[in-house]
Amino acid sequence: MRDRTDEVREHGFTDHVLVCTNSRESDYADCAEADGPAVYDAVTSWLRDRGVFWSRVHVAETSCLGLCSAEGAAVAIHPRNRWYSDVRPDDVPALLADEFGPDASNLGVRPDR
Repeated sequence: MRDRTDEVREHGFTDHVLVCTNSRESDYADCAEADGPAVYDAVTSWLRDRGVFWSRVHVAETSCLGLCSAEGAAVAIHPRNRWYSDVRPDDVPALLADEFGPDASNLGVRPDR
């Protein structure tokens, strides 16, 4: 095992957006069928448009975040400890602008909520 915390911090990484794209054989909702992959694409596009994708913000597809819904995907933003469910691709611009600022200038900031 390697602890790479200092390396990550040194390169300016401040935030991590996790998007559930989990698919499962079940009677219950899963994020893959609730546009999880499209939400992931919308997140990466929004960050790319502002020049912060894979520089200050990392994005990862995840398995279940425990916020399952047929209405949209689950998204978690850390280290802000923010959790969202029912996220649709059209929700992403407002969600990320609220979290990071319209121009993504509020990275690494933990807003008081």
